[in-house]
Amino acid sequence: FCPQAKSSKSRSELLSRVSWSVFSTQTVIGQIENTFRSGKIGRVCIQALNYPKVFDDLSVVIKEIKEHVNIPISVSCQPTKRKDIERLAHAGADRIGIAIDAATQKLFEEVKGSGADGPYSWPEQFKHLQGAIEVFRPGNVSTHLIIGLGETEKDALNFINECMNLGVLPALFAFTPISGTALVKKSQPQLESYRRIQLARYLIVNRITRFEEMQFDMRGKIVSFGTETRELIQITESGKPFLTSGCPSCNRPFYNEKPSGPIYNYPRNLHPKEIAIIKKQLKLD
Repeated sequence: FCPQAKSSKSRSELLSRVSWSVFSTQTVIGQIENTFRSGKIGRVCIQALNYPKVFDDLSVVIKEIKEHVNIPISVSCQPTKRKDIERLAHAGADRIGIAIDAATQKLFEEVKGSGADGPYSWPEQFKHLQGAIEVFRPGNVSTHLIIGLGETEKDALNFINECMNLGVLPALFAFTPISGTALVKKSQPQLESYRRIQLARYLIVNRITRFEEMQFDMRGKIVSFGTETRELIQITESGKPFLTSGCPSCNRPFYNEKPSGPIYNYPRNLHPKEIAIIKKQLKLD
């Protein structure tokens, strides 16, 4: 699914559907300093590829940013040992994200592990998450879950629940087919299903209800969120469950969708008409 995969024939500057242009480090740091001081951004997120000296480069970039401006820094990466994680914290990062992406071990092996000729394994990824928690502390470690790879809603919510039990914040992505990748012909998830998962995630992450109190049908579809309808309506009308999830200040606009829509993760507060549509999708109208 990733344009950066070994088998990908997609454009090399892409990550998801976003093009990452090349600028000098000093130019980028200057813009970060200006926009942070003016209140336009609240955090830097560094997305890292996999190559032999990536943690050397990450350490240098983090230190360079911190020397100019004291902005919070998140790093999304794939560490191979505990030392990698410790180096990021020592350099000045305050959060780390280690993507799992798939909700079950079977799906993980198919899209990132041995079935995809990938370098990752399910147990090792969770080992790294546990190491990250010990270094950065609970609440400062994130992971990514891509909805639409073949999981059920129950699978997704069980994964989210397990992450929260570990002290890891799970952020939602909608699967996005990218030209040149192995899954280019796979469809995006149904919007109604994604909305149910967003709402259920919000309830679990904010300790409003528990996964064990939710109910699912034989196909793994959510049929009860484990709380009263009136509370679900109030939460839905706030729009908060449908905003981009992830680190504080993250909005990640148009990572999963075209500006023309449909919008899976909103990078801004929702308009009343958008909330009305979501209530219909959730059958809360």
